[in-house]
Amino acid sequence: MTFRFRFLPRPVLAALTAALIMSGVAQAQLLSPQQEAGAAIGKLVDSHQYQTALPRIDAYLKKYPRDAQMRFTRGRVLTELGQREQAIAAFTALTQDFPELPEPYNNLAALYAQEGHYERARAALEMAIRTNPNFAVAYVNLGDVYAKLAGQAYTRANQLAPSANVNAKIQALDHMLQSQTIAPAAPAPASAAPAANGHASP
Repeated sequence: MTFRFRFLPRPVLAALTAALIMSGVAQAQLLSPQQEAGAAIGKLVDSHQYQTALPRIDAYLKKYPRDAQMRFTRGRVLTELGQREQAIAAFTALTQDFPELPEPYNNLAALYAQEGHYERARAALEMAIRTNPNFAVAYVNLGDVYAKLAGQAYTRANQLAPSANVNAKIQALDHMLQSQTIAPAAPAPASAAPAANGHASP
């Protein structure tokens, strides 16, 4: 079963770029040091250079510890590097510091589910949905988690009292979960992008 990860995009700089064109000043001259550093890290992540990106992210966060988007990116990079415990810690801290953002709950749930902790995954996804009732990816993930929990319950029931009917349900669930494809995640809401000073938008 594949669980979906939703990544926050880098801040949109279209308005800034338009202003630069009109003023005739080079873009780099008007970007703040924080924006320049964030853009450089974003390029590394986009090109899958995770090992190179991670120490730069850590250095960036020493200067701008309240940048929710960069902290989210750090969790993503740790996940890509297979450092699950550190990724779980990163996303857990995000849910504590920025409880209004549903995406960290979703990614935390995906990590829990991959480790077989489906009850923890369910609780995290319910928090994501409570935070944003329109977060479609979380609903899909929650359905997957409930299906996995149902499969475990049916399997246990079949062990205690073998039944052709229960066995058929187990096989149907297995077939459903194996045939799933990954649905693309929609862009993150604008409210999730951090402000220029490194704080999350309200």
